[in-house]
Amino acid sequence: MRLPTEPDPPSQINIVPMIDVIFAILTFFVMSSLYLTRSEGLPVNLPAASTAQSQTVNQLVVTIDRQGNLFLNRQPLQLNQLEATVRSQLEAGQAPVVVIDADAEVNHGAVVTVMDQLRTIEGVRLAIGTRRPE
Repeated sequence: MRLPTEPDPPSQINIVPMIDVIFAILTFFVMSSLYLTRSEGLPVNLPAASTAQSQTVNQLVVTIDRQGNLFLNRQPLQLNQLEATVRSQLEAGQAPVVVIDADAEVNHGAVVTVMDQLRTIEGVRLAIGTRRPE
């Protein structure tokens, strides 16, 4: 003969600690992804281009701001110093990409002048910095 026993309490799974762990992991990935972006240029209003492609090779960034000021990797310089400065930063045996980040308001002639200076350096490949249209 069996004695009446108390019914087993219904089993429960406590998911609150699991949710805390998932949010902690999510926060870690969001915060760490903020440091993955590479920003070497100065803040300029880049023109939009739907065919823009990312460049992942060794690159130098030449920035022309709205006032026509020239910068190489955020360091100000004059147009007559550009060729010598870029040559001094080139590593032997490499063909670096020089990205020209020109503000959308900059005169086209200024961009062509910078490109002409850079094309005198053998092995340099040029790219124009753009942003994707929204």
